[in-house]
Amino acid sequence: MIAKLKDPSIWGRHLAVAAAYAACYEVTKYFSFSHWVLPAGLRVACLLLVPRKFWPALAVGEMLPLAEFALMHSAMFGAAWAALMAIPPIALAMPIVAALKRRMELLRPDGQINMSLILVASLLCAGISTAINCTALSVLTMPDGSPSPPITLQTVLVWVLGYFLGSLSIAPSILAVHQRMSRIAGEITFNHVIRSPLLREVLRIELPVLITLLIGASFVGGDALPYFRIGMAIPVIVLAWRFEWHGAAIGGLLASSFQAATATTLRDPAMIQAQVVLAMVLSGALMLGARSARRHASECKASKPQQTGQAS
Repeated sequence: MIAKLKDPSIWGRHLAVAAAYAACYEVTKYFSFSHWVLPAGLRVACLLLVPRKFWPALAVGEMLPLAEFALMHSAMFGAAWAALMAIPPIALAMPIVAALKRRMELLRPDGQINMSLILVASLLCAGISTAINCTALSVLTMPDGSPSPPITLQTVLVWVLGYFLGSLSIAPSILAVHQRMSRIAGEITFNHVIRSPLLREVLRIELPVLITLLIGASFVGGDALPYFRIGMAIPVIVLAWRFEWHGAAIGGLLASSFQAATATTLRDPAMIQAQVVLAMVLSGALMLGARSARRHASECKASKPQQTGQAS
């Protein structure tokens, strides 16, 4: 054991994992805003896919950008706030996700995805991140000496929604791409990508609809704008019907991205309502898509013995 710890290649792999995670964290954080937090999805996907021996490296990779952010603003908001904000939520989520994985495997015995695990892990991780934010907000000191902002129910719900929808946008998409790539025999080429039926349907159906709704949303306002935002959930249902949970995952990522592009103000109540609808539609589409995939796989398995008997 000690010899393994002294092996430079072991530490090198852990450092590589930490660096890769930190880089991906920064990229997803760049495209996030208050109620659409994409690093939450990266966090859940890594906890579900990355071997447990690399989990400490994930914690270090997440702590680095958080500590940098906290240190930069510590003089403004106080040392207690900075210490709490430097805590990597992934470290607190690890024992919870580990307990979930002991009860629910990511892949069922039939080889199909366990969508319940993904949704439960996403919701619990959203709660952990929200708890950290609430605790940090409670000890925050304002630069002008005024009281810190109050922790309201709306604030808590916005944080939970932001982390949960961010998880639904990223984690299922990463798992879907991972599963589709694992089914390809041999080296994955560019032809495999461009010939993907799912990609073709995304380019032919979802993107035109989302672009049209985005353009329409940019010209309307007031009471009509929420309808354009909610309409962006329709392609998710179509792709889920065509490609089961893979279609729901990719469709949800694009729909949430286009919906986020319509945001003009921070914590817009109308925007939050549209995101609640999308989160509900996406959760249902993922669950139904996973159930449809299991049923389709069982039907294919049942038909093979019959085909074998007819051939003999």
